[in-house]
Amino acid sequence: MPSLSELIRDHAPVLLLDAASLRSQVGLFAADGTARWETQTGEAGVAIFRCVDRLGVDLATVRAFVFCEGPGSTLGIRNVAMALRTWQTLSPRPAFAYGSLDLIAHAIGAPATAIIADARRDTWHYQRLGQPLRRVATAELAAPLLTPADFRNWTPLPADVATTPYDVVALLARTPEAALFRAVEAPEAFLHEEPSYATWSPHIHRAPTPGA
Repeated sequence: MPSLSELIRDHAPVLLLDAASLRSQVGLFAADGTARWETQTGEAGVAIFRCVDRLGVDLATVRAFVFCEGPGSTLGIRNVAMALRTWQTLSPRPAFAYGSLDLIAHAIGAPATAIIADARRDTWHYQRLGQPLRRVATAELAAPLLTPADFRNWTPLPADVATTPYDVVALLARTPEAALFRAVEAPEAFLHEEPSYATWSPHIHRAPTPGA
C-alpha cells in the first residue's frame, strides 16, 4: 500500500475527494508536493463539484484519483465514487482509497485509543492503529475513545468519548509517509461485508378455490 508521498511522486497531478463528513474536502496535489484545497458544506452531490470548480481543476490533466471510502456519510462517499467512475470512463486512470478512521488513527499515533463512528443499530465502526477496521456493539466500547467531528451519529455517543477534528489537510500533513492507500478498480463506499439477498420465487396469484 503506497503513501501519499509515493502517490504524488508517481501520479501527480492527483485529485483527492473526501465527503465522509458534513464538509466536502477536495485537494489537488502537484508534482512538487504542493496542494490547493477547497472545502464546502451542504449536500455532497453539489459540494464536491463546487469544490472542483472553485479549484479550477482541469480533469483532463489529472493522472490519479484519491478518495475516502469511509466510514462516514454513505451518501456523500457514493456521490464521490459515482463521479470517479464517470471520470474514469471518460479517461482511464487509477484510483486509490483510504479509510477515514485509519487516517485519524495514524495521525493521532496512539495505539490504545479507538477511533469510532456510528454504524447504526447500536453498533460502531471501530479502528485502532495497526488493526483492521471492525464493527462493535456499544456495550463493548471501552475508553479511550475518539470520534471525528462533523460525522453524523444516530446512536447516542458514549459518555466517555472525545471528539477530534476531521481536517483532512491537517491529518495528511501528519501522515505523508504512512501506507494508507490501496488501489481500487471500481470506487465504492466501504462495506464490512457484501450484502446478502434472500431468494424469492414468483407465484401467479389465483383466486381462492371455493370450499377450500
